Amino acid sequence: MGTATRPTAEGARSPLLAALLTVLAVCGGDAVARIFPFGPRHRAVNDLANQFVPFHAHLWDLLRGRADGGLLLDWQAGWGTSFLPDYGTYVSSPFAPLVALLPRGDIEYAVYGVTVLKTAAAAAAMTYLLRRLGPGTWWWASVLGASYALCGWSLAEGTYNPMWLDGLIAFPLLCLVGEWVREGRRPLLGPLVVAVCWVANFYTAYMATIGAALVLVVRLATADPATDSTRGDPSGGGAGRGAVRTLLRAALTTGIGIALAAPVLVPVFLGSRHAHPGLVREFDPAPATDVLARLLPVTYSFSTPAAFVSTAVPLLVAALLFRREIPGRRRWPWAGLCVAVLASMQWGPTHLVWHAFATPNGSPYRQTFVLSGVLVLAAWTGFAHGLPDRRALLGGTTVVVALTLGALPSPFLTSWALVLTAVGLVAVAGALLLPRRGRYGLLAALLVVGTVVGQAAATTAYADRERLVRLDDYPPWGAGQQRRADALAEADGWPAYRTDSGLPRVAGNDPLLLGGQGAAYYSSHTPAVLTETLTALGGGWTSRGRNLLSLDNPVTDALFGVGARWRDGAVVRAEPSAPPLPLVTVRPPGPAPAYGGSPFRNQELLLGTRVYEAPGTGGACRAGTEVFLWAPDATGTARLGTYETRLLGGRPKRLAAMTSLGVQEREGAKPHVPTGGTAEIACLDHDRLRAAVAGLRARAATRIDVRSDGLTATLPPGVTGTAVVAAPRIAGWRCEGGKAGSYGGLLALDVRPGTTTVTCEFRPPGLRAGLAAGTAGALLLAASLWLGARTRRRAEGAARPRP
Repeated sequence: MGTATRPTAEGARSPLLAALLTVLAVCGGDAVARIFPFGPRHRAVNDLANQFVPFHAHLWDLLRGRADGGLLLDWQAGWGTSFLPDYGTYVSSPFAPLVALLPRGDIEYAVYGVTVLKTAAAAAAMTYLLRRLGPGTWWWASVLGASYALCGWSLAEGTYNPMWLDGLIAFPLLCLVGEWVREGRRPLLGPLVVAVCWVANFYTAYMATIGAALVLVVRLATADPATDSTRGDPSGGGAGRGAVRTLLRAALTTGIGIALAAPVLVPVFLGSRHAHPGLVREFDPAPATDVLARLLPVTYSFSTPAAFVSTAVPLLVAALLFRREIPGRRRWPWAGLCVAVLASMQWGPTHLVWHAFATPNGSPYRQTFVLSGVLVLAAWTGFAHGLPDRRALLGGTTVVVALTLGALPSPFLTSWALVLTAVGLVAVAGALLLPRRGRYGLLAALLVVGTVVGQAAATTAYADRERLVRLDDYPPWGAGQQRRADALAEADGWPAYRTDSGLPRVAGNDPLLLGGQGAAYYSSHTPAVLTETLTALGGGWTSRGRNLLSLDNPVTDALFGVGARWRDGAVVRAEPSAPPLPLVTVRPPGPAPAYGGSPFRNQELLLGTRVYEAPGTGGACRAGTEVFLWAPDATGTARLGTYETRLLGGRPKRLAAMTSLGVQEREGAKPHVPTGGTAEIACLDHDRLRAAVAGLRARAATRIDVRSDGLTATLPPGVTGTAVVAAPRIAGWRCEGGKAGSYGGLLALDVRPGTTTVTCEFRPPGLRAGLAAGTAGALLLAASLWLGARTRRRAEGAARPRP
């Protein structure tokens, strides 16, 4: 690319057109697929339903002052968890607060709107970057910017992982920062842009930063030595020294920006370290034929790179190779970068580098958007020298046809992919051959725009349909969910007691979506101690222990102060004769419980009393007791008499929760248990449970003040022992100025004679270090600005002629 051009106010039409084309393609494709919000099919699949919609709903509650907890501590999910890591992972995007502009009942509409807006912003950002990098027809910049935002990765993966779309925006912005560094401009704005990108979504921003660094290297390698060797370098020097100084300035700018983002990044990093371990996978590169197939429109696969970016882009990149009027030192580095990025996605060591040295649990090609961006930048390179001639177009067309033929053996190839590729190739090649003025110029623009929008809309519609077939789907928000949320809100009594969102679940984070303060929780940061404690008490989970389910059991309800829960289509409240325990109780002096293999016995250890009986010799419980089954690995229907319940277990992926089979109404009736793994039956005596709860209530806190960063409890006079808070002992708790203890996985501290109140505060691990790093980054930024201004003043003074 030649000398950079700076878009004028008139040039604003180019990013705007790119954004409009992007919205048209995305919404048009969803309308063709008749998917939400344009038809009866819903979008609630996988993590979109389990995580992103519920976390945005919780953000809505936080912004409107309706959440239980705050930015540091979430009292609603997982019996009380750290929220800052979840905030930094799921909802720290500058676009996320926009969901609060709509009613909470329209949260799915709000998330969809934010998703489309992010995609349009990515198109506008790339278009601005292209116009900034070099000359070219304005509408071609719009088309290529839209092509980037409408890449296969965006349409197939980013649309149901909307937090990743911030990385789609970050790549062109970080490339723009690289241009500012080359020119010695924007020393303040550059680090701030880096910080915003990393806060918005650190995971994809990391990948975008690698991609932007590679682009900067190519820009330096292809720069004209006569004009670029000392750009932004007052001390002068050769091209090599100038390039090294530029790279060092870029590293400093990036480091300062990441440091400014550290108050969010460090807690996120440490939250992952304390999380329950996920699936460990070995990288298995995709076959070459499948990679080539995914370069085409209307293909779908979960484990191959969604590398499609409209046919115009690979045609222009391939044609660049045959354009002899462009110096080789400008052509070949861009072509080499495209090949290198693609190859790095298929090689194990570089695959790990792209993914922060851990193969992801899920799609293994999450960096594909960087490849799309590099292809678009390479495609734009030739416009500084005009449009390609017939010879270059013939060569480029031959390359694209060869790549398409190479994809024929792939099972992911569809007939529509071949048809749309052929039509797009003819349309774009024809547009490039048409005269550039008058009606022919308009026809050329229509052909190219039609290709980009048509291929993207078709790919969107195809991906919409395939996701519903291939991925887990969940009930969308509707009248039933709204009625459930309203009922839970009416029954809410926090912090006097918890209200559990209950079963059947709507998604993995029902307490955040529907309301209440339950055990259910699903996050990349699900604490290991929470999973271990819930499992020991008979809880169930999916996603290998990170997606925790609500536990409907009278003993755990008593232990965790659940006074109301959703069950069988209505809210069921605790019996007046057995009101729920307060959040803080004091256990008599003695050792903390040591859990064993039986969840029934573990519940009794935490309660401090035997409340379960073993079945009789015939396998049946005593009449009047409630029959509970624990069969963690069983899948099938369990029943007792006319009462039935469905189990879905099987480690390591799933664990079925302890479940009630109803009250034993007649002697001798034995439960039917599905086969598969260990199964244990116990009989709950509710009279014993009521007596045990009454004993704990006599030693419970008389007043509890819950805050967004901790709690304070007033204790009955004279009690000693161990104060136990019905919340998991996650990292970050401190009580009474000292380290908090653990009692069966719950937060605890010693109560000495004369103690009347206990106070515990929560600070997410890494927050203090992150704030320190952020402060250091701000000081370093101020110092660099001062030194830069001082250097410029000295250079200007030296350049003035002496009298």
